[in-house]
Amino acid sequence: MRDRFLIIAVILMIAIGMITVGFPNGPAAILIVLIMTTIFLLIFRHFTEEREFITKVFLFALAIRIAFGLMIEVFELRDFFGGDSLTYDANGARLVEYWYGRSIVNDPDGYRAVSTSMPGWGINYVTGFVYLIFGRNTFAAQSLCAVFGAATSPLVFFCSKKIFNNLRVAKTAAIAVAIFPAFVIWSSQLLKDGLVVFLLVLAMTMVMQLQERFSLLALMTLALSLLGILTLRFYIFYMVAIAVGGSFVVGTSNAPQAIVRRTIALVALGLALMYFGVTRNYTTDVQKYGTLERIQASRADLAQSAKSGFGEDVDVSTTEGAISVVPLGLMYLMLAPFPWQATNLRQAITIPEVLLWWSLLPFLIMGVWYAIKHRLRNAFPVLLFSLMLTIAYSVFQGNVGTAYRQRTQIQVFLFMFIAVGWTLFLEKRENRKIARQRHQREIGIGPQSAISGRR
Repeated sequence: MRDRFLIIAVILMIAIGMITVGFPNGPAAILIVLIMTTIFLLIFRHFTEEREFITKVFLFALAIRIAFGLMIEVFELRDFFGGDSLTYDANGARLVEYWYGRSIVNDPDGYRAVSTSMPGWGINYVTGFVYLIFGRNTFAAQSLCAVFGAATSPLVFFCSKKIFNNLRVAKTAAIAVAIFPAFVIWSSQLLKDGLVVFLLVLAMTMVMQLQERFSLLALMTLALSLLGILTLRFYIFYMVAIAVGGSFVVGTSNAPQAIVRRTIALVALGLALMYFGVTRNYTTDVQKYGTLERIQASRADLAQSAKSGFGEDVDVSTTEGAISVVPLGLMYLMLAPFPWQATNLRQAITIPEVLLWWSLLPFLIMGVWYAIKHRLRNAFPVLLFSLMLTIAYSVFQGNVGTAYRQRTQIQVFLFMFIAVGWTLFLEKRENRKIARQRHQREIGIGPQSAISGRR
């Protein structure tokens, strides 16, 4: 109870800061945070008996993200931490102007803001809806993203619990996602990353729910989360769709009822996506953005556009070239930025987090191995998606900063396996301690030997 009051007190102080320091944008941001926080807490608390933990981890994650966002607002650090937020701010404002009747015929920037055929158009519309209600207010829009970023932590709890059926694993994974710096940085700003990660975990959680029991609400939530991913990062959508389809084929049970349930869910999901035109857009997306030549052009631009580029001489326009770059890309994707390569403040401040991440890799290996041996059917969609996205990013990422940023889309699931490895480590240590105490009692030393002596 004391911890909850402490978190609430911290949030109240941040709210006061949002009103005073962030004025006049602060009040609108607070209203958004209060509304969305109430909605999320009502939903989360309804579906678990661990209501106190869920409430605390969500509010704590939210407090960190709001505080970080407030710092960015006050010191005008958007260009330093996430320059894309300035683009989304401008696009959201242009979109509102279009809704109010301003023509965009001779405005290329306005057309890109309005178009739903451009990659990542969903963030423009999220920003536009906020601006339509509250006026142009970047702080309010980024606060909305912060709430979704904080809500990812309880979702990780639910997803981990369904996969591994272990409360300690679920709590450890949720806490890690709540406080790990990369998740805080990228979900506290007006960026796509926090929304994408939230939708990814939501989709996987709904897959696990549908594996257990068919639910129309879970099916609709899964379809909407997939469509949300499609509007933000279309290429991730196709990987998630493959993982979801594969999980329904593999299943967690071969009982006739389970097979029928999975078949109904898969057919219904396919029909829903067809209704929204996903299959029509697939060919266009692949032709425009999915060819190796296009990937090579994008990767070369990433590698050459900043000092943190790597593999400038790599050519992934052929199958052989794409395969050959995977080891190099995997190393940078999973381990970068390397401390000895830090050349500026932006890279230097990531060094403590990178070292922490490296120290967790042994637990990741332990957790993945355990999942493959003992929980493969349950973990299949998460493992398959993580593997596909890791290979994809290993091929077309050519910039350390971008790799570090987009790694969170994989890390959110990797932390579930890290939590498994950490739990196994703790259980082994506890077992060794119990065995040592038992051995001490058997040979007559330790706490009970004094009692024996007094006899």
